[in-house]
Amino acid sequence: MQIVIRKMKWEDIPLKLKWINDEQNNQFLHYDLPLEQKKTEEWFEKIKDRTDRFDGIIEVDGEPVGLIGILGIKGKQGEYYITMGEPAYKGKGIATEATRQLLHYAFTKLGLDQVYLYTECENLPAQRLFEKSGFQKKGIEYGKVQNRGRNVDRFYYEISREEFEINGYFEL
Repeated sequence: MQIVIRKMKWEDIPLKLKWINDEQNNQFLHYDLPLEQKKTEEWFEKIKDRTDRFDGIIEVDGEPVGLIGILGIKGKQGEYYITMGEPAYKGKGIATEATRQLLHYAFTKLGLDQVYLYTECENLPAQRLFEKSGFQKKGIEYGKVQNRGRNVDRFYYEISREEFEINGYFEL
């Protein structure tokens, strides 16, 4: 099984719509749902050449299976995100490998020193992925954001370049 990350392309917009609008995938996602074709196309045109973010597609043996990226790159840090879109590819270690590849890219090519993320406290599968990937839980926010009209609590995780190196993730 060959897992690679590539930059998102215009042709991937229908996949993003499909994956984000799927109720099995979007329970913990903070999007204005449902995503719409025209708005997503406009979004893509605005972000496709920006250097303060990286939006990628996870592929397995050439088949697109999910979204992954780094947002809000400022200084030497950025915010990680991932959504495994295709149910048949969940629970097979693909997200773990894609995360390792993205962090390697963030630290070696984007020159980041720290990558962070937020995840709802109820999102246990994501927390297992993040901790397995070397992220450290650093804190909690109580009710500062809303998801579908309700205030939610979120954990804050981060990983530094040094922690990534120490854990031996730089070998590709």
